[in-house]
Amino acid sequence: MVEIIALISAGLLVGFINTLAGGGSIISLSVLMMLGLPAPLANGTNRIAITIQTLVATTSFKQQKVLETKKASLLSIPAILGSLIGAWLAVDMKEDVFEIAIGVIMLIMLFFILYKPHKFIYGRKNISEKPLTWSTYLVFFFIGIYGGFIHMGVGYFLLAGIVGLAGFDLVKANAIKVFVVLAYAPFTLVVFLWYNQVNWKYGLILAIGAVIGALVASRLAVSKGVVFVKWVIVCVILLTSADMFGIIDIKGVISTLLEN
Repeated sequence: MVEIIALISAGLLVGFINTLAGGGSIISLSVLMMLGLPAPLANGTNRIAITIQTLVATTSFKQQKVLETKKASLLSIPAILGSLIGAWLAVDMKEDVFEIAIGVIMLIMLFFILYKPHKFIYGRKNISEKPLTWSTYLVFFFIGIYGGFIHMGVGYFLLAGIVGLAGFDLVKANAIKVFVVLAYAPFTLVVFLWYNQVNWKYGLILAIGAVIGALVASRLAVSKGVVFVKWVIVCVILLTSADMFGIIDIKGVISTLLEN
């Protein structure tokens, strides 16, 4: 019962955070490893919840008419190709270097969100209406590699690419982001299944909470607008970066809660 509550609660937070911002997988990966799964197995198991939560979020964004399906589909193609490479590289994953890299990227994005909001959160229509460039496709190929490898924090890279290179505001960028993740997540899941790096029981229980969190977040993103999304991202970045630089210990807190 403790395991079920922990997984559903983690899934709820992860589904909400990943849909509105990114970096929520630090919670799910931490919980899965605290429950005894090795890092590669936790990484693979997490892909079940990711696939299901992005399916729910994408459907919700589509129903609310904020998903730019054509460009989302185009951006998904290089991301899928890259994710297959990343997933194969992830079987013997080591976390430390990547956590530091994510922390640095998050702080850079935080700077642009707070000091360059007209460029980052509101979008630029003159760019969003133009065809995508080859450099954009290349960037999404490399983002796909990272997403296939560890996924944690990939939402920030995707948002940066969708807003900065494709010109969409944060609400539409979130819709495209979850679509792209939905496109590549099943492929990475198959790779982890091939290497027996998936625990279906834990993954499906985690997905229950993730679905609820994703549905709530997708509705709030549209109803509250870009300013709401902006401050959710700011809060998540500050907490996650503080954990990755050792200022706070999210994993330690989770471990303590599970032990109690």
